[in-house]
Amino acid sequence: MTSQDRSRAAGVASWDTEWDTEWDTEWDTEWDTEWDTEWAAARAADALRYLGRNYPECLENLRALDEHEEAAHRAAMAGDREAYLDALRGYCGAGRDAALEIRRGAA
Repeated sequence: MTSQDRSRAAGVASWDTEWDTEWDTEWDTEWDTEWDTEWAAARAADALRYLGRNYPECLENLRALDEHEEAAHRAAMAGDREAYLDALRGYCGAGRDAALEIRRGAA
């Protein structure tokens, strides 16, 4: 089951599914046992591009993303791809929430 299928089955918000589809095919392939820094950097760049494109306000409040950034770093140090992707999903979700809070405050 792909991460997109898992997202649909769990009823996850569309931001998660949209972001997941950018790299689902690559994630579902066989992996070497070593951590791939290029892969990790590309996934982090995907997350930042997604946030910048859809929720640019969150970039004004990066502290809201610290917890998820630290989780991604811990997962990278452990070489845990699934935990890394989960942390990036949390990063996107926290960014979305921060941006929506900013938008509500501006209304």
